[in-house]
Amino acid sequence: MAKLFVTGATGYIGGDALFAIASAHPEYEITALVRNSDKGVQVAKEYAKVKLVYGDLDNVELLEDEAKKADVVCHWAHADHEASATAIAKGLAAHEPSRPGFFIHTSGTGILLFQDIRTGTYGEALDKVYDDLDNVSEVTNLPDDAPHRVVDKIVLEAGSKHSDRVKTAIVCPPTIYGPGRGPGNKRSHQVPELAQSTLQRGCGLKVGAGKTYWNNVHVNDLSDLYLKLVEEAAAGGSTAEWPGKPAVWGGEGYYFCEGGEHVWGDVSQWVATEAHKLGLIKTDEVKSIGKEEADKCTPFGSALWGCNSRGLAKRARTVLKWDTKAPSLRDIIKASVEFEGRKLGMTSGHAKVAAGDAQP
Repeated sequence: MAKLFVTGATGYIGGDALFAIASAHPEYEITALVRNSDKGVQVAKEYAKVKLVYGDLDNVELLEDEAKKADVVCHWAHADHEASATAIAKGLAAHEPSRPGFFIHTSGTGILLFQDIRTGTYGEALDKVYDDLDNVSEVTNLPDDAPHRVVDKIVLEAGSKHSDRVKTAIVCPPTIYGPGRGPGNKRSHQVPELAQSTLQRGCGLKVGAGKTYWNNVHVNDLSDLYLKLVEEAAAGGSTAEWPGKPAVWGGEGYYFCEGGEHVWGDVSQWVATEAHKLGLIKTDEVKSIGKEEADKCTPFGSALWGCNSRGLAKRARTVLKWDTKAPSLRDIIKASVEFEGRKLGMTSGHAKVAAGDAQP
């Protein structure tokens, strides 16, 4: 029976992944880190069998101890928290080679933004597309100024320095969309924040020319990848030993996770069009904004909407037979705009009312 230790159970990514794993394998023994009793109640209400430990990512002794006891650690909470990644790696390194520990860490394809950030180029397309199989060495050797790189290196080092005891996999989701199924946060970030900003400002928004590319994945499909990795780990990671088969774990155990690709200017237009159809804004026009204005809309908005992040999920499809099944990004835009409108207290016809063309 596999023993899991998980962080981020009330977060968007972790909550949905926990749902997928606990639903598929009620026999797993799962321990979840939660910050306080309010978070604990959220988890306990949905998962009576999940054991709770209270603390945060800075409680390194707790994290190390839980990693020592676990067969698999799913670190969903924070891609850039060095102390927690180091503590988990240390705890897993205490395992015996006869019972290695598995470290499934969540990074993100923000690692691929470094070139645009370096040049200060926002809103323009780049042709470079990375992949996690044929050219995985490009990804595992990205420059140190790439976002998320510091913690990625901690995880990669743990898997190479203690390869007989620590089996690592780094999952790098791109733009994630769709409603989560977890006990806490069910809202993603990039598209909802774009929708919210569009509604607040009364028109569509794009950074610069809006030509930048990102890959995307539905949160349910992302959770399917976590589920497959956990199942592989629970089985002892045996497929990693098959001759001639691409690595599942270790220095090449890097996983992009995508079901499609979008151009941010197109998404901006989709959002504006749906908002206008719903009567939430007066025009479906999309206006160009600069770096500073994008960052006012949401932290790092210039990078999230105005830089390029293109990475193909070859390893998951080849090694784990993973693929996507959920609705496309385009398919959920209307629901996302409606949700953000409700959050802002807006209703259909809001724009007409605001313009004085209808009675409230």
